[in-house]
Amino acid sequence: MRQRNPTGDDIENSSTDKKITGKELKSEEELMTHLSVLIEILDEKGVINKKEYQRIVSMRLHELSKALAFEEMDEEI
Repeated sequence: MRQRNPTGDDIENSSTDKKITGKELKSEEELMTHLSVLIEILDEKGVINKKEYQRIVSMRLHELSKALAFEEMDEEI
């Protein structure tokens, strides 16, 4: 099934166009795959630098992890 976005371009409705040929993926796994493919395409097109992107994501995940750990410790005190 196709829909039109506000610019008038056709867009596919991914929820109805899925062809499940194996085990159904969790939405989390599907989202991670979409993001991985998007990053690969952007890197290939020269829009982003994949290594820099991964470095920044690692830093942010580390910061988030530390903040959550401190928040948890604060609640225990």
